[in-house]
Amino acid sequence: MTDKKTFTLDVPGAVLTYDVREPATPSDAPPLLLIGLPMGAEGFTTLASHFTDRTVVTYDPRGVERSTREPGADPDVAVHAHDVHRVVAAVDGGPVDLLGSSGGAVVALELAAAFPGDVRTVVAHEPPLAAVLPDRDAMVAAMTDIHDTYQARGFGAAMAKFITLVMVEGELTPEYADRPDPDPALFGLPTGDDGSREDLMLGVNMRVLPPYEPPYDTLRGGTPRVLVAVGAETGEQMTGRSARAVAALLGSEPVVFPGGHGGFSGGEYGQPADKPVEFAERLREVLGG
Repeated sequence: MTDKKTFTLDVPGAVLTYDVREPATPSDAPPLLLIGLPMGAEGFTTLASHFTDRTVVTYDPRGVERSTREPGADPDVAVHAHDVHRVVAAVDGGPVDLLGSSGGAVVALELAAAFPGDVRTVVAHEPPLAAVLPDRDAMVAAMTDIHDTYQARGFGAAMAKFITLVMVEGELTPEYADRPDPDPALFGLPTGDDGSREDLMLGVNMRVLPPYEPPYDTLRGGTPRVLVAVGAETGEQMTGRSARAVAALLGSEPVVFPGGHGGFSGGEYGQPADKPVEFAERLREVLGG
């Protein structure tokens, strides 16, 4: 693996931390930027190790892991896209190739529209966009309920609802809201409330992501190249369904990647590894080398 150098970047309302892995020998390939939300740079460690022939950049979104954010400042998609734009400028000004995962895929779509000169190819892997789904109302209600539960009862109760939601196959019905609350203990989660309310996903993303819709007309323009990706094993879970719907709105077919929602994962957070070798091969293929 190439050596990793870590830098910080002061931006309005936050201090961002990002990592740069330079190739052992000079490369003409554009840098590869890997972004998640709410996942930080650590989650891309294995994937980055498969691209030692080019510069690889990872970062922690504001409020995640090593990056800070001002208390009470709730970043929306546009704020995160501006942060990524600043990281690109700090590295070499672009254009870069970009893989965005989950919420990072949503940010990648916004970045491609707002700052097209920053990116050559964008691979948006399973953006969780409720607004494109036929069961939009039920999905937005479920995500809003997770946010409200977090504010009222804390991490364990809200995360149990989140895990339950992302495991659902197929469309939600209005009756989903009437299900009994899941027991956090069944997922190994705390049953008490420690009073903390700084979790970006539960406290912010569950509120700001549901209404967001990318500027599809702008993204259809063809520059930069935007590919929506879906995991071969994601099935009819929300992120798989939304990825296919977003691709259709862009007038394309989704690009299928090995594994599921975290197909690139090498078990960085203690979970079983998915299919990082196959995922890296597929990413190299769609990026063109």
